[in-house]
Amino acid sequence: MTIDRPLNVLFLCTGNSARSILGEAILNRLGQGRFVGYSAGSQPKGTVHPYALDLLRTLNHPTDGLRSKPWDTFAAPGAPPLDFVFTVCDNAAAEACPIWPGQPMTAHWGLPDPAAAAGSEAVRRQAFADTYRMLNNRIGIFVNLPLASLDRLSLQRRLAAIGGQAADHSAA
Repeated sequence: MTIDRPLNVLFLCTGNSARSILGEAILNRLGQGRFVGYSAGSQPKGTVHPYALDLLRTLNHPTDGLRSKPWDTFAAPGAPPLDFVFTVCDNAAAEACPIWPGQPMTAHWGLPDPAAAAGSEAVRRQAFADTYRMLNNRIGIFVNLPLASLDRLSLQRRLAAIGGQAADHSAA
């Protein structure tokens, strides 16, 4: 895969308020200009979860441009051409996605929804930290793949394997 521009990656979730937002922010840091992260939802909540924003700010991620938006934004004329689309929640993976111009590569990287965590504030914030850690691990592997030397089928297998990383579920 050789492209003379940064590769565009869309993280999809149902609400686009936590997991996909975290993915966008992490990729924009780890991608170091080689990748551009975006996020969207099938049924966007319209706001980013405050715990997601707090965590990102604590970890020195820029948060100014982060917003909850519908996924059809990225299938509309004038949208950035997508190279990869990763679903990060099981609901979005099961939904009928728009037809993405350019036929980007897709993979499912399902994660528990930290916004659904119950318990004390500390427990709920830990759920966001855990999700961040899992996404950071997966995205770190992704941005280090030898994209130029992988054919499409090999790359598709690698993307699917990243989503099933058993190490994600171990204790931090």
